[in-house]
Amino acid sequence: MEIGGRKQWKELLLTQDRELRQQLFASARQVREQWYGKAVLIRGLIEFTNYCKNDCYYCGIRRSNQNCVRYRLTEEEIISCCQKGYDLGFRTFVLQGGEDMFFTDIHLSRIVAKIKEAYPDCAVTLSVGEKNRKSYEMFFKAGADRYLLRHETANKTHYQKLHPREMSLENRKRCLWDLKEIGFQVGAGMMVGSPYQTVDYLLEDLEFLKELQPDMVGIGPFIPHHETDFAKESAGTVEQTLKLLAIVRLLLPKVLLPATTALGTLQSDGREQGILAGANVVMPNLSPENVRGNYLLYDNKLCTGIEAVEGLEKLKQSMEHIGYKVVVGRGDRV
Repeated sequence: MEIGGRKQWKELLLTQDRELRQQLFASARQVREQWYGKAVLIRGLIEFTNYCKNDCYYCGIRRSNQNCVRYRLTEEEIISCCQKGYDLGFRTFVLQGGEDMFFTDIHLSRIVAKIKEAYPDCAVTLSVGEKNRKSYEMFFKAGADRYLLRHETANKTHYQKLHPREMSLENRKRCLWDLKEIGFQVGAGMMVGSPYQTVDYLLEDLEFLKELQPDMVGIGPFIPHHETDFAKESAGTVEQTLKLLAIVRLLLPKVLLPATTALGTLQSDGREQGILAGANVVMPNLSPENVRGNYLLYDNKLCTGIEAVEGLEKLKQSMEHIGYKVVVGRGDRV
């Protein structure tokens, strides 16, 4: 299937034609297998802090959530998570957290450098939000390889409806372009079905991704959290998320595309369906079990079973069941 521009994207996002959807998913699998074969790349996710200075209207760890049980991992705990993952075959560690001012640039750079020194054959991915260019340069110099920063929405009006006034789409995009220029493997991405979202807004997301040409794209359905402004809003759908995964695979053939935890939260086989729609990455949780339940960006987030590192064998089996194979290694973009 040839992927054209806005008109065809819109047709695919709106279609209820089962045959056309299946053709879209089959085309995405074909392209994904052309570049990555049947390999499913794994990353070890370490959610090291749920403190955040921001107050995004959709997020369960927003600063105004007084009922969030906050935590921070120590450097020793973070390294211990890496060791656990390394022993299991992980060669990429993703350090994800809220924008926590406790972890200064120097502090975070020191942690990155320690991980790279201890595990020189591994990649380190950071996902710690918006920073200035100097901060990003410091992280890169310390050895960070990749940086994930979802743009969430490429439409300014929509962005303002999801975030407080002190945050801006212009700054979010500036961060992504800075990261790309510095030399990071960059990840962008968006929520599907977030409040006020329209199909035309999703088309703007696709146009922005085409312009940015990121190495990774994180796409997951919006799921409400009971302690946010959007508590009573409906969740996004698995179906629309799968269609976007497939379109992005055709639009950016070599991209690293995760099948997200949110997909598995909404549907028991959501992660597997994501792989069958063109995704090629999964990120089991390496965080200590006693804190996983506190990193709740949305309600009912999965942190056990195949979503957790303890379920790695089950994850391998579930991927083999649909004809794919979990592989170890850094898993860089081809």
